[in-house]
Amino acid sequence: MAGLLCAGSASGQEITIGVTMGTTGPGASLGINYKNAFQLMPSAVGGVPIRYIILEDGSDPTAAAKNARQLVAENRVDALMGAVSVPSTTQIALIAEETKTPLIALAPVALPPERLGWVFIVPQPVPLMMGAVVEDLKSKSIKTVGYIGFSDSWGDLVLKALKQSADPAGIKIVDEERYARADTAVTGQIVKILVAKPDAVVVGGSGTGGALPQIALRERGYKGPVYHNHGTVNREFIKVGGAAVDGAIAPTGPLMVAEELPDSHPVKKVAVDFDQSYEKIFGAGSRNAFAGYSYDGFLLLKAAIPAALKAGKPGTPEFRQALRDALESGQAVVGVHGVYTQTKSDHIGLDGHAVTLAVVAGGAWRLLKK
Repeated sequence: MAGLLCAGSASGQEITIGVTMGTTGPGASLGINYKNAFQLMPSAVGGVPIRYIILEDGSDPTAAAKNARQLVAENRVDALMGAVSVPSTTQIALIAEETKTPLIALAPVALPPERLGWVFIVPQPVPLMMGAVVEDLKSKSIKTVGYIGFSDSWGDLVLKALKQSADPAGIKIVDEERYARADTAVTGQIVKILVAKPDAVVVGGSGTGGALPQIALRERGYKGPVYHNHGTVNREFIKVGGAAVDGAIAPTGPLMVAEELPDSHPVKKVAVDFDQSYEKIFGAGSRNAFAGYSYDGFLLLKAAIPAALKAGKPGTPEFRQALRDALESGQAVVGVHGVYTQTKSDHIGLDGHAVTLAVVAGGAWRLLKK
């Protein structure tokens, strides 16, 4: 059964999850998918009703922060979930820490570990994903790369992670360029990259905005490999990019290529089941990493809720504290993106099973064959 998607106040007889995300604005191609997954979530956990209050933030960090404060102060939510970008999720994380409300972060957070005491991050760590990219670059004897990414914290995270793995591998970044999420052209940046003559290009964008540099590269005759990140792996990226993104390579979670994984992969069954359920509602080929992040966030809460119910009633500080403690208890939770084992010292808890490399082929994301 799908959870009730509406606004209201917590009654104390149900668990209330407050969600803010942008299904409009520059992050819409991600936010729509994040939100769609809530149609697959059950309406009760451990016999206790669970309700999702989903607010629209237009992909704007200021609006996301405003929504988070409203959900905590007015709706007395037991946990927060969101958002569609690093800037927005970072703002929500600050509020979660301030109000001592668990946050299931659906995008990475640009804060140091000591400020993540109430924040549990669902997406794979950027260094893990970009490390897989560098491994593939190295296997192809690529020595130089150009970089173009968003001019915000997401672009910063991808570039930092790329350098972290590229430098020890002897791969040189010969040019670094940036563009805004709302930009419609990157001509100047692409010209500079082409002048540097890199063996490959790495894009630090996300969603449909991640396709813009690759389209420009192909229009100007660049024939080298173009790598992306896990923020671009959805159907909308291919729709916007068309033939220009054929051959694009990106790291992603197992759910995007679940059927192609070996049966021994610990995530395969859960990922295949999710993909089938999602595509039954939203159509063949509609699977995407972002809906998977929302669902994994729910699975983390589902695993933690029984212990929290023993410590307090929903809507109370005692319940929120117990929920936080249960989330970092070290319990292994098999999701669609990986096996999460979150502890006090690790609020992500993913290992190498959480990353695969995918390539756009025939209008779809497919497992990259080595």
